[in-house]
Amino acid sequence: MRRKATSWSPILAYGVSLTGTERWSAAPRTSVQLLGAFLSWRGAPDGCRCRQSGSKNVRWLKASVRQRHQPSGAEARPAQPLVITTPLFYVNAAPHMGSAYPTMACDALARYHRMQGRAVRFITGTDEHGEKIAQAAAAAGRTPQEHCDLVSGEFRALWAKLNISYDRFIRTTSANHAAMVMTFMERVLQRGDIYKASYEGLYCTGCEEYKDPKELVEDTQCPLHLKRCEQRAEENYFFRLSRYQAQVEALLANDDFMRPAERRNEVLSWVREGLRDFSVSRAKNPWGIPMPNDASQTIYVWFDALLGYLTALFDEDEPPQLEKVEERGWPAHVHVLGKDITRFHACYWPAMLHSVGLNAPQQLFSHGFLTKDGMKMGKSLGNTLDPHALVDEFNADAVRYYFLRGIEFGRDGDFSRDRFIQIVNAELANSVGNLLNRTLNLLKRHNNLSLPVVAPSAHPLADLTRTCTAEAAAAYEKLDFSGAAEALMRIASEANSFIDHEAPWTKLRNPETKSEAFPVLAVILEAVRVLGVALWPLIPETSERMLRALCYPVAGPGEVASTAAAFVPSWHDTKWNARRDLLQPGVRFRTPEPVFPRLE
Repeated sequence: MRRKATSWSPILAYGVSLTGTERWSAAPRTSVQLLGAFLSWRGAPDGCRCRQSGSKNVRWLKASVRQRHQPSGAEARPAQPLVITTPLFYVNAAPHMGSAYPTMACDALARYHRMQGRAVRFITGTDEHGEKIAQAAAAAGRTPQEHCDLVSGEFRALWAKLNISYDRFIRTTSANHAAMVMTFMERVLQRGDIYKASYEGLYCTGCEEYKDPKELVEDTQCPLHLKRCEQRAEENYFFRLSRYQAQVEALLANDDFMRPAERRNEVLSWVREGLRDFSVSRAKNPWGIPMPNDASQTIYVWFDALLGYLTALFDEDEPPQLEKVEERGWPAHVHVLGKDITRFHACYWPAMLHSVGLNAPQQLFSHGFLTKDGMKMGKSLGNTLDPHALVDEFNADAVRYYFLRGIEFGRDGDFSRDRFIQIVNAELANSVGNLLNRTLNLLKRHNNLSLPVVAPSAHPLADLTRTCTAEAAAAYEKLDFSGAAEALMRIASEANSFIDHEAPWTKLRNPETKSEAFPVLAVILEAVRVLGVALWPLIPETSERMLRALCYPVAGPGEVASTAAAFVPSWHDTKWNARRDLLQPGVRFRTPEPVFPRLE
């Protein structure tokens, strides 16, 4: 249990809480260091502060809605990283498939951009403050920090299991994040965008927000959590969101800022009803970062959590500096988020950024809900699908492939075990894995795993490959992972039809026609090589096994490296015959092993 705050410094007490299980007697130096950091940040220069002016607002809007041009090629190497973010996941309970889903999507997007030679900063992490966290910790008999340490570790363990190649995992209970929040809040206070007022309304603890009565369902229940909201009255600090009505409305009116379009239209309609100032502090929640001007109140969890995207631009052991976020890749290339938290990201967040003179993210992508028995999956609803169990029963790539291929990203999708097995077996085990294995086994049986020729440059399958990989690249760029997989599966389907039509096994049995079979096998293996490269964002382990079988320098079983710092194929390798340095005439392949096991 945390020691009660001393009267002279609730901020210092918060510093003690950041040390985890250490007690007050063991942590005074850490706490004093944190207080010193807070005071240092409070004295930071006001260089990023923007004054209210029409020209400044116009410049902000133009910069916020512009789309960064990213050339599609291995030569594209921007000096600043392309920032891709998942939501920061709330640690009131263990991760579930609803949190794994957007993370797998961001991972696929980050991998694709790395293949194009682009610098990427893929950010994920956990949101660890708020009343709901304190309640969950108390129910489990733990301190809030102990609870956060435990559940945050569960998220990282699941990300490792799913081969999530993040560059930065941000925790909002970290000291450097607290410093960023204090600096940001000081700027907003200096801007005159914070004021104190009393408020009374219906509060949903699950959403951590006050609700408009017309949003609620029967018996004042939250439509997301199906629990009654409670009537509360507090004196809090408020952010002048209404001041930024015109800017937020203009931002959302831009077609490119938010996808899918129907979700953008929903938010825009809500904004046009008139933005209302929102509370940015809580008087009765001790588990949070204290307001810099009033230590009796803690900063609202959403205001705190959104700033994690800025903190994460800096390394864990690096002091964050608000003045340098643009050097580190801000504005973000894309925020991926669930449709239930769209309003915070599309309305509150751009206004907060404008208050300190920063641009809005380039794009928001609001994915749909995963459903089970027709209902949204959620920890609060108690109907989650355990991703650990799914990976343990099947494998990581099967889980990744189904959720990215079988559900159109941006739409709601229902999980079906039968459909899961059918899609993965049909496309990965049969169309791709079996095609590679039977081709290599023919070479093993009839030519000692040696291929004396290379694939011809002119071939109908080469033409189809060029078309389909271009379609897949365009689909990856716009987060259409299902579309990318569909385009690539056309290559696999045509390659299977080609080998069945040519029947090279009959020619291999006859010494007089044996040589006629080798060009057929060369075409098949080249098509499979292209597939192995192009599928890497979706199924990295399977892709690496395929490429290893085709002589790529990839680590073997037990050493498969799928992280950002390890093996990254180039998208240039999706070109037909791009790797003749590997598939030379006379090349000898490794003994074939199953690439993807059938699911039962």
